[in-house]
Amino acid sequence: ILDVLKSSELEKADKDVRSHFWKTYEVVAEEVDSEFLERYNGDIDIIPTFAGLFSAVTTSFIIASQPNAGDTTNKLLTQLILLAANGTSAPQSITLPQPAGYSSSNVWAQSLAYASLLLSLFAAFGAILGKQWLGYYKSNRYGHGSIEERGRRRQQKMEALRTWYFDAVVQSFPALLQVSLFLFGASLSINMWSQQQTIARVIICITLFGVTLYGFTVFASLMASDCPFQTPVS
Repeated sequence: ILDVLKSSELEKADKDVRSHFWKTYEVVAEEVDSEFLERYNGDIDIIPTFAGLFSAVTTSFIIASQPNAGDTTNKLLTQLILLAANGTSAPQSITLPQPAGYSSSNVWAQSLAYASLLLSLFAAFGAILGKQWLGYYKSNRYGHGSIEERGRRRQQKMEALRTWYFDAVVQSFPALLQVSLFLFGASLSINMWSQQQTIARVIICITLFGVTLYGFTVFASLMASDCPFQTPVS
């Protein structure tokens, strides 16, 4: 009888300790998850807005840098005016200009601009996926069951985030926008160089200044762990 009583008391004490542990774990986990979700949601929320505005600018630049078809349009309008003025009589034939081709500089400018546009769109798409991932984690990290089962399930999901490099994947989306911005600066410089070199030099200087400043902040954060310029790249 004494052995049975002792074993029951030990089992009860063990259950009390485990219950207290998982209750404490749940409180701490809520604090950690709240900070985790707030930080990542804050990083992701700014991406679609910036990517949308930047994509609109890039698209406008791509359209403006296309070969000009205005000469052909003007010739066709002249043909229509002559037809209307002469009635049924055929007007003098008009030779239409050959379509303007792409120069090598225009090809490079267009290629970099399209690459910049695609990277910004991919960053926005990744941000949407990131919001869905965070929402799924928030609503399904505990599941159902006892407090111990829910705690274990949450811990498994948190460890899975580290195993699958969730932080690196999410933080790559702002990096894509940064690369997209630099590509657009290069495209703008090349396109303007073939039209007006003085303006192109100004654009190149500003672009190089931005790249240098960005490189300095990354290098400084790599050299000093307490540097305030920490980014996902560093």
